[in-house]
Amino acid sequence: MTKSSAARAPLLDTRALNRATLDRQLLLRRSPLSAADAVRHLLGLQAQNVRPPYHALAARLDGFAPEQLSALLADREAVRIVTLRSTIHTHTAEDCLTLRPLVQPARDRELTNFRKGLAVVDLDRLAALARELVETEPRTMAQLREALGAEWPDADPQSLGVAARCRLPLVQVTPRGLWGRSGQVALTTAEHWLGRPAEPAPAPDAVVLRYLAAFGPASVKDMQTWAGLTRLKDAFERLRPRLLTFRDPTGVELFDLPDAPRPDPDTPAPPRFLPEFDNLLLSHADRTRVIPPEHRGRSWQGNQAYRTLLVDGFLAGLWKPDGDTLVIEPFGELTKAQREDVTAEGARMLATMHPETSYDIRFGTVVRR
Repeated sequence: MTKSSAARAPLLDTRALNRATLDRQLLLRRSPLSAADAVRHLLGLQAQNVRPPYHALAARLDGFAPEQLSALLADREAVRIVTLRSTIHTHTAEDCLTLRPLVQPARDRELTNFRKGLAVVDLDRLAALARELVETEPRTMAQLREALGAEWPDADPQSLGVAARCRLPLVQVTPRGLWGRSGQVALTTAEHWLGRPAEPAPAPDAVVLRYLAAFGPASVKDMQTWAGLTRLKDAFERLRPRLLTFRDPTGVELFDLPDAPRPDPDTPAPPRFLPEFDNLLLSHADRTRVIPPEHRGRSWQGNQAYRTLLVDGFLAGLWKPDGDTLVIEPFGELTKAQREDVTAEGARMLATMHPETSYDIRFGTVVRR
């Protein structure tokens, strides 16, 4: 597309992008989808910790109970695996077997950062040995490093573990990830855990369409940020005849599905309590559609992400459990109506996640820069 034609594309302002994305993310109104269908639609849920995927679905689904997602993991219909952006995600079994091959080039690039610690290592042999080890019985990463270190004593132990994780689709076996259960991280291959071989990597074009359905309208760089991949422009160009194009307030070209929802920018957006690492906040190169410029960087400190609160569709504060109290820390003053709506949403979230526990809700000091 030429610069002149891009300039003629319809403009989507920040609120329009916000409402469209919230709708795709099942956050404008709660969805009747099942937990499995929601995980599939969203192309996975970031799951660095155990609880975030449960909170992510509680904010999105009508009638959700944590046991629904837990049952998918227990029945091996969903798994926890390193995929997008080299982070742990909860995916359906089908997406695990296809999306992991799609992002394998990124895992290969990641491995080059550890080449010094792997100078003496035959990576093909390492992958074969690691597969034999974890398919004989699930192993913790410490156990895997120790076993691989016996084969390559001069290699860096940390690098050996990273190499196994990058070369193989290692899933976390249950009880890790189950609701109300505890368990250390033990790993085996996706193929072994699911009892079927990995699928060929899907064509990027098919994943572009799914990404737009869950995160659009979006630019090429947005999807590359979400996936942790590069060179996706060609896929968008092949799809251009099937897509609509828009521009954002800075003139960046956005792509979208013709029949995807793009609600009126004035559509009400109820408060939502999101977990740390929610993909809504992580899946675009330009995050101003959800994070106001004045709040940029406020949901993170170092490598730690905070639980976030949306008010009127935008990042507006943080929340945390403190014993038997839900503490809400807004970034600015809320109106009386907003406080009432946030309190009601907090009570609903607590009733969904902890139905047999009584909690208080209080507003902490306004968190200012």
